[in-house]
Amino acid sequence: MDTYVILRREGWRTPAELQEAAGRSTQVGDEEMSDDIRWIRSYVLEEDGNAVGTVCIYQASSPEAIREHADRADLPVDEIVRVADTVIVRPDPEAAAA
Repeated sequence: MDTYVILRREGWRTPAELQEAAGRSTQVGDEEMSDDIRWIRSYVLEEDGNAVGTVCIYQASSPEAIREHADRADLPVDEIVRVADTVIVRPDPEAAAA
């Protein structure tokens, strides 16, 4: 599997909608497509108004598998980019209180 960045701009109107989407994503990825896709982490973006978007890190067998997962889980996909390499300068910071 390769690593991909998935950009989802203004995907949800509220953080609660994002939480519901995360549940669907986990269910589809873990139960229906576990051989093709693995969610690693997401960064939640403050968008205009109260909307939220995400930058998601996934491992997947292909971009097509990512799109299929998104369709099954009813998730937006604005852009998919394959990661060429990883440079770790510092570990991810502690999550901020929501």
